Amino acid sequence: MNLMLLITAALGEETLASASSSSDSDTGGASPPPRKKHRASAAEGAGEPGASAGTVGLSAVVLGLPTSPHPPGPPAIHINRTIVNNINSNIMQANGAGQAQDSELSCLNSAQNGESSSTSGAHSNGLLSSTNNGNTVSTNNGASAGVASGTSAASASASGSEVGSTMKKKKRLSQSEEDVIRLIGQHLHGLGLNQTVDLLMQESGCRLEHPAATKFRNHVMEGEWDKAESDLNELKALMHSPSAIVRMKFLLLQQKYLEYLEDGKVLEALQVLRGELTPLKYNTERIHVLSGYLMCSHAEDLRAKAEWEGKGIGSRCRLLDKLQTYLPPSVMLPPRRLQTLLRQAVELQRDRCLYHNTKLDSSLDSVSLLLDHVCSRKQFPCYTQQILTEHCNEVWFCKFSNDGTKLATGSKDTTVIIWQVDPETHQLKLLKTLEGHAYGVSYLAWSPDDTYLIACGPDDCSELWLWNVQTGELRTKMSQSHEDSLTSVAWNPDAKRFVTGGQRGQFYQCDLDGNLLDSWEGVRVQCLWCLGDGRTVLASDTHQRIRGYNFEDLTDRNIVQEDHPIMSFTVSKNGRLALLNVATQGVHLWDLQDRVLVRKYQGVTQGFYTIHSCFGGHNEDFIASGSEDHKVYIWHKRSELPIAELTGHTRTVNCVSWNPALPGLMASASDDGTVRVWGPAPFLDTQDLEGLNENCCSMDS
Repeated sequence: MNLMLLITAALGEETLASASSSSDSDTGGASPPPRKKHRASAAEGAGEPGASAGTVGLSAVVLGLPTSPHPPGPPAIHINRTIVNNINSNIMQANGAGQAQDSELSCLNSAQNGESSSTSGAHSNGLLSSTNNGNTVSTNNGASAGVASGTSAASASASGSEVGSTMKKKKRLSQSEEDVIRLIGQHLHGLGLNQTVDLLMQESGCRLEHPAATKFRNHVMEGEWDKAESDLNELKALMHSPSAIVRMKFLLLQQKYLEYLEDGKVLEALQVLRGELTPLKYNTERIHVLSGYLMCSHAEDLRAKAEWEGKGIGSRCRLLDKLQTYLPPSVMLPPRRLQTLLRQAVELQRDRCLYHNTKLDSSLDSVSLLLDHVCSRKQFPCYTQQILTEHCNEVWFCKFSNDGTKLATGSKDTTVIIWQVDPETHQLKLLKTLEGHAYGVSYLAWSPDDTYLIACGPDDCSELWLWNVQTGELRTKMSQSHEDSLTSVAWNPDAKRFVTGGQRGQFYQCDLDGNLLDSWEGVRVQCLWCLGDGRTVLASDTHQRIRGYNFEDLTDRNIVQEDHPIMSFTVSKNGRLALLNVATQGVHLWDLQDRVLVRKYQGVTQGFYTIHSCFGGHNEDFIASGSEDHKVYIWHKRSELPIAELTGHTRTVNCVSWNPALPGLMASASDDGTVRVWGPAPFLDTQDLEGLNENCCSMDS
């Protein structure tokens, strides 16, 4: 500190003033920040500016300078600068950066040696640094320091301006960035924020659409059809397909024609039809339809027959949407393009969500765009909601009714039980017990209208029972021969006929009274299904295949060929996909239209037991199957690995049925004599939910 005081005293008031002036000029004339007043001892007060000039000689001796007021040459100046810099550096280290006296010394040092300051580097903390003959000087107040000797203040200022100008240059936008700006602009324009759009386009340097397209849009919306038609000639050069001009012109003239008719200007409309639309020689069939509108007596009749909302902004906006499809996006963006992209993104996330099991809402208002779509496994039917124990022997089959209000279960105990599904609590209660199936019940089929239920027995059963579910009465007990084996059945879509058969070669088509309508000899049926066309019956047989049989023209064809026995199969609602349980192989998904194997699902244990799998969930996006390892397996239709394994049964799970009306409800039948009803996790606390996890082992892929 004493050394610092000696230096300050040696420089004197005039030198400080000169340094302050030089520093002000270098920093653009700004006054230095005010310094706090410090209490000084008597010794320190002697070193303040304004001390007697006699101290100059002492300071010169300390600094090693001659006593002459002017240095004799550059070498002495160089030594002086180096010494002062070193002293300054030491003082800053001792007292900490950021003291005003240190900053003053740094400016003073530069000014005394005739140097100007400039900025050479900026940092995130606001400090500026520059290099002076290899020595780095830092300042706390943002002023620059330590510039190479001989540089004038003017050149430093010019250099700073050049850097600032370079920094202000706009970054060139990439194509994707321009596309995003245009999409945002279009969306804002649709919201009516036109001034915001103008500012966005001006600042970004982008163009929302081609000027010719803007002019065309305005003319269409204002109903200036002649001008809009003239605009098409200008747009023709910008289109990839010039022939589309004819289609666009046709749409314009059609709107013009309809508006004339609505306004009662029949002669003008007739002139458009004859003189403008017809010469285009395009879509003459539509022109004939348009000519029929001339007979409409009033505007309401015209709008109803033409399925047109009438003259105005609404119909013109729809016209513009159609016209935009013919223009390249560089000229005019497709309508509501941002909303379309966002909707596609949401739908893609839903499709990729393994547990999404609710109806898809195409509206963006139903989702948050700020978060990715994720469905919790707790919303999925992975948890046991109810255990039905009324059967007293193995339960071989279960099936929900088509409307989802009832569940039918068949057992080795010779009974069929009908359960009622509570639409609110999703709890099942016993509704009816149908008895008398001497061989047990191994297969059940609901009629399309859920009025009737057919029950079949195992291989050695030659009888078939047709029950009226509403009354509980047996309508038909059918048996063609005691040697028959009627193990499978399927309803015709008209609910008036059904087909049945078995492995002993019987294949019959019958009416509701059991009367034989048609038969097919020599077909050893394992499982049956009627397609929606009302003519084709699919049957798996002992030759490890599924064939299609047409009872009207008595033709058949091969559809699916496996290498192992097909124990059972089911078909999706649209008739496109078939789900097969193949002996020793597991569950296979086939495309019936293309006749190709789509996917083999892993995890399930399938031997030579008859196990029935099913499609399920909303839009039939999921597949569920029982297994000989006592589990229920669930897959997403597009994933070969199971997304859930449900445990709880203690013996083979013979059948799984997914409620068609309640996507969160599923039932499974087992040789352990129970039927388990599966649903989402109940509303329990965290510990209880963790305890339920033993019922569901997630196998997320």
